[in-house]
Amino acid sequence: MNAPVEAGSPAPAGPDGPAGELTNRISHPLRPGRWLAAGVTALILAWLTWSVAVNPNLHWDIVVEYQFDRVILQGLWVTIQLTVASMVIGVVLGVVVALMQVSDSRVLRTGAVAYVWFFRGTPLLVQLIFWFNIALIFPEIGLGVPFGGPKLVTWETNALVTGFVAALLGLSINEGAYMSEIVRAGLRSVDPGQQEAAASLGMSRAKIMRRVVLPQAMRIIVPPTGNQFISMLKTTSLVSVIAGADLLTVAQRLYLTNFEVIALLIVASIWYLVLTTVASVGQYFLERRFSRGFGTTVPGNLRGRVARNLRFSGSAR
Repeated sequence: MNAPVEAGSPAPAGPDGPAGELTNRISHPLRPGRWLAAGVTALILAWLTWSVAVNPNLHWDIVVEYQFDRVILQGLWVTIQLTVASMVIGVVLGVVVALMQVSDSRVLRTGAVAYVWFFRGTPLLVQLIFWFNIALIFPEIGLGVPFGGPKLVTWETNALVTGFVAALLGLSINEGAYMSEIVRAGLRSVDPGQQEAAASLGMSRAKIMRRVVLPQAMRIIVPPTGNQFISMLKTTSLVSVIAGADLLTVAQRLYLTNFEVIALLIVASIWYLVLTTVASVGQYFLERRFSRGFGTTVPGNLRGRVARNLRFSGSAR
């Protein structure tokens, strides 16, 4: 039982007493600097928003007019096709090259290292221009006996390697070099003891890789792969230098005819933001799916993930 409180004794400190006030001050300290910075930031954002909204030189009526224009939507569809196809080919190449890197064969390891070294070491823009002008080196592409033997079938390179094909080759082969490092890191993250235990049970090397290693490596592979996909959405804009008919290319063609440069660039930027946001949401839920059962959670929340992916990608390619 609690001891009775004597008459005239001070009341015990509670949540509303001196101790409670001290606790509140400690847990919620005053931060005037933070409030000042937040106020200045809000003021700057409001000023920028107002300046952009009322600026007559931005021609918002042109932006609205061309946002769902047929030509813009065709370029948007090409961008989506390039992104998806390049990532699929890049992931396949990355898995193959990563398996070559962890192979016991020195020849396979050397070939994989040379591939990664070359395509990661040269700029993507240079690779795109190279593929677009491949006909200067090989005017014809054919199938036949190698080392100077007769050719059975030949095609003209200019007819075969169009702007879209050159863009697909450049983006996918370059992406394969980056994906191989991501996949290799995921494979190395799996405890080698599990592979030894599976081998002791009589499982083949291919079965161990398919049933033991890859399922566990996916939680390491998926997050950076999602980031690569989002980066690829924005990297496709480089295709404009080889007339790849992507979103930025068609926007440039339009503003060369009507001289609405800024308005058409805003139209393209809005669509890039929409694609990046949708991809960020998909990445968030995909990471949650592959993080189950490992005692880990997806870092950050959905809003933070979207905001981070909307930032400019500074990775040099």
